[in-house]
Amino acid sequence: MSAEATPRINAPYLSQFSHRTVRLLGKVRQLRGELATVDAGGDVVVHLNRDAHLQLNHAVEIIGKVQNDLSVRVMACSDLGPEGDIDFAAVDAVVDATHRYHEIFYEKEQ
Repeated sequence: MSAEATPRINAPYLSQFSHRTVRLLGKVRQLRGELATVDAGGDVVVHLNRDAHLQLNHAVEIIGKVQNDLSVRVMACSDLGPEGDIDFAAVDAVVDATHRYHEIFYEKEQ
């Protein structure tokens, strides 16, 4: 039994991963009840679960499922601390490599 692949994406890749589980790393920009807005190369609306404890201006890694409206429903998340502690150019390079060499990281749907 193999684990489900969770490719790293950012906002521009959302439409390619509808109904799939992904990893998203970004900056928390807004919190509104059970919703958050995360900047991951563009704004992404995130549906929080009860275990999600996000803080404004912190970096966060989210594992979640992309919805029809291109929002992401959180399955798990990790607060990575103040956003200034993360090199987001490096994060974007990892996302780029993930999709450039997708055969290493995930199978493309036909």
